[in-house]
Amino acid sequence: MMTVVTRRRLLGVSALAPMLTCTRLVQTQGEAAPTPSIEAPVVDSLSIQVVTDGNHDVFISGAQVPGIRVERVRGFRGAQERRALRSEHGLSLYLTSHRGDETRSFLLDFGYTPETLNNNLELLGLEVAGLDALILSHGHLDHFGGLEGFLARHRAAMKGDLRLYVGGEDVFCYRHSPAGNGAFASYGVLDRRMLEAGQVRLVSSEEPLVVEGHAFSTGAIRRTSLERVLPNSFVEFGRRDSAGCDVANYANHHFTPAELAGQPVPDQHLHETGTCFHVRDRGLVVITSCGHSGVINTVRRAKQVSGVDKVYALVGGFHLARAPDDYLSRVVTELKTLDIEHVLPMHCSGLNFLEAAKREMPQALVLCTTGSRFTFGA
Repeated sequence: MMTVVTRRRLLGVSALAPMLTCTRLVQTQGEAAPTPSIEAPVVDSLSIQVVTDGNHDVFISGAQVPGIRVERVRGFRGAQERRALRSEHGLSLYLTSHRGDETRSFLLDFGYTPETLNNNLELLGLEVAGLDALILSHGHLDHFGGLEGFLARHRAAMKGDLRLYVGGEDVFCYRHSPAGNGAFASYGVLDRRMLEAGQVRLVSSEEPLVVEGHAFSTGAIRRTSLERVLPNSFVEFGRRDSAGCDVANYANHHFTPAELAGQPVPDQHLHETGTCFHVRDRGLVVITSCGHSGVINTVRRAKQVSGVDKVYALVGGFHLARAPDDYLSRVVTELKTLDIEHVLPMHCSGLNFLEAAKREMPQALVLCTTGSRFTFGA
């Protein structure tokens, strides 16, 4: 079963009505439309456990950060079996939020392989059966690659009405990596049939919406800052072999004849989303996952749709590893003006960003590694 929330059907989904308050519509390209808004729920605390990231540093400092409880994983959790946490080019985060007596848990993104994801979930002792929902930030293989194997291992033990939240049809497109001389290599496709077989209910929304009463999604992210989508994959619009993305499900987006003909074009990640929490007495925690749409754009969007101006922490991949020096400098300069207390770069943020952040915002920078856990709030 799939629930789709688009500009055309925003208020027509009864299953989401208790979770979604939206009074305005998203701006369409070339039009001046007001920003959609939601009533962002307030949680007392949020913990983010890094299940999969690009490295596991057993020697990383255990020093505490004012306002954040930092827990690091030392040694090898499965030493007797000669097992250790694995790292790879991918990202997966286990999120736990509390509000009064309520607890919600989410798995945000699934890394590149199920072997790494399932291994790390087990070694970290993370409870999977009680997950309230799954969230996918965008349609890149290093973020959904572990999903099928995760469901194969754990679905039978999980809640019956399990939802996967995505930002729109774009997550289902075929994607390709440049292979040189104009050729492309496959970069995978998220297959709806796999979700249906796993009895996962898809909630697809271009609009911001509240997720399970504790979190909220930014919806599709407007491109309003100096940022641009840096080179990454190529995307193929259209369906074939019973998979792919349907251009009819893109609300008001305009496609060129070449795109409609299935020609791979540079990926703009039209439906990438940020996942956010409003932590009591702290402000917003904004999780960018990969940040192709721009970390500044994502933060602005989170603030606009929630009406909360204070951003306490920016977490996730910032997609700046390939950024030219002058572009990186301008992004960091703009990021400093947002007065974010804590910046936690992961995944594709890049050593270049880490070095720049150490110079320009050392008081805000928090280093991350596979297995680390960060708790915001009481």
